Amino acid sequence: MRVVIESLGAEETAREVEALSALLEDAVEHGASVGFLPPMAADEARVYWRTVVAALREGTRVLLVARDAAGAVVGTAQLDLATRPNARHRAEVMKVMVHTKARRQGIGRTLMRVLEEHARRRGRTTLVLDTRRGDHAERLYTDVGWTLAGVIPTYARSADGRLDPSAFYYKLVEGGTP
Repeated sequence: MRVVIESLGAEETAREVEALSALLEDAVEHGASVGFLPPMAADEARVYWRTVVAALREGTRVLLVARDAAGAVVGTAQLDLATRPNARHRAEVMKVMVHTKARRQGIGRTLMRVLEEHARRRGRTTLVLDTRRGDHAERLYTDVGWTLAGVIPTYARSADGRLDPSAFYYKLVEGGTP
């Protein structure tokens, strides 16, 4: 599937809240470890995306969306920019999601590559992320050069109530300009 990756600002994101909410609901419904548990109410997803809009306005977040040939949102990835004086070289990768109907076509890989380039341009040379241990996302992250830093047991609750371990990854991005 050919996709176009776009960086959205606050106003563009506000206009896309319904599409972004549908993507988040799909991810949660299909078991993605993205901070929410099923069943997810549509209002819960909308409230979340409004917090993203606020972070975009503050300049503390980067939001990428992947669009298919028809212009539909089929994936997202976010970069949360650390703002403390001793941390402005760091960022956290968050909410890497690809719609279940668009998976296994390289969209997640493309989102990660483009997100790393955005980090580099912003002087963010140390990137971190976490995911549920054993998720398919771990293979994506290792395939695109991320390093496992460690695993914390009983870190995040799953839909069935179980406490799952989370894997924490990092990547050092070359060539950033602080």
